[in-house]
Amino acid sequence: MTAPRARAVATTPRLSLPALVAYGLFGMPLAMAALPLYVHLPKFYGDYLGVDLALLGALLLVLRLADGILDPLLGVWSDRARSRKRLIAFAAPVLALGMVALFFPVPRAEGPLAVWLGVALALVYAAFSLAMINHNAWGAELSRDPVERTRITAVREGLALVGVVTASVAPTLLAPSAQPESGLPIFAGIFAGFVVLCVAVTLRAPAAPRPVIASGATWAGLTAPLADPLFRRLLAAFMANGIASAIPATLVLFFIADVLAADAQQGVFLALYFVAGAAGLPLWVRLSARLGKVHAWAIAMIAAIVAFIWAWGLSAGDTKAYAAICVLSGFALGADLALPPSLLADVIGRDGEQRPAGAYFGLWTLATKLNLALAAGIGLPLLAALGYSPGTRSAPALSALAFVYAAVPCALKLGAIAALYRFNAVARRNA
Repeated sequence: MTAPRARAVATTPRLSLPALVAYGLFGMPLAMAALPLYVHLPKFYGDYLGVDLALLGALLLVLRLADGILDPLLGVWSDRARSRKRLIAFAAPVLALGMVALFFPVPRAEGPLAVWLGVALALVYAAFSLAMINHNAWGAELSRDPVERTRITAVREGLALVGVVTASVAPTLLAPSAQPESGLPIFAGIFAGFVVLCVAVTLRAPAAPRPVIASGATWAGLTAPLADPLFRRLLAAFMANGIASAIPATLVLFFIADVLAADAQQGVFLALYFVAGAAGLPLWVRLSARLGKVHAWAIAMIAAIVAFIWAWGLSAGDTKAYAAICVLSGFALGADLALPPSLLADVIGRDGEQRPAGAYFGLWTLATKLNLALAAGIGLPLLAALGYSPGTRSAPALSALAFVYAAVPCALKLGAIAALYRFNAVARRNA
């Protein structure tokens, strides 16, 4: 971030690496949960279990929008709670049990199965949101130094990428049949135990100083971040870029299976993408310290566009080209993970004042889920209307899938870059 920058203070020591790892470790199970929820879940219920795509897309849209409405409320209430650690300790076991229920569905008929999905997913979403908001807000409160904030988010997101890579390959490795989705129930059981282990370590990390939040009207707490012009502009850039990322995340398994005809290699492709993202993290941290967070993030988005647009022209058998695209676009992923929350922490703590982080991150989490809801609720029914269905060999349907998967996200990233520089211009004027 070029400006404004919260002033570093002598009373904010640099956190030790063990303290950073202890704090960031809980990011691993959160990321391990997010990948199946937003990447594997549509194919698990739509293809493996046979739920109609239009019904599935509509259900996911409703659930994700309802879940997103809850996020700002959780953020405001979390700011008034005595301890973020207690809230995380409560959410973690609920998340573990909900994931097991989600991927061990009892009914098989489409109607009861849709009801089971709705109840289990609502439980998972609520626990995930409570844990995510408080974990991120805790990180924003750990330091007032802008450079240290990037270090905190980079360690957390780096560990999260380890979780994502694990979640990307585990279903394939654990699958008892040729379908990777058949390994998801086994993965969910292992995940439940891992959540308990990680939260036990994270709760031993240093607590952050908390601003005193007076009790007041919930509506005032919800709207206060939106009255902040810097937050609104940063949020616009984050959402444009987030939608650009959510569309491929929703469609990637369909693209790999039907456009590339390489369903058995989906775990390898996902692992390449996320490993490259982890490898790129140190570069983006150093580049942001040298050029500023805004410029570093914009460079990463341009690099992602240049790399990813080529996926539009791929066809069956182009696995090597797609693997290269995964590595190159994945390398830019580290900036998307580390720099936006660090910029948000700068906005929250600018001018030496620490604003209520939970309220800001509640809306931030809402924006993330709104991006995913739009990707699933619009993208999947649109593809169904255009004649695409899982396993299709129709050339026009596959062309539509490739266009929505690759070209549309690149156009959205151009809009995100423009929004990011509008944010930076306002930040510089207000510095």
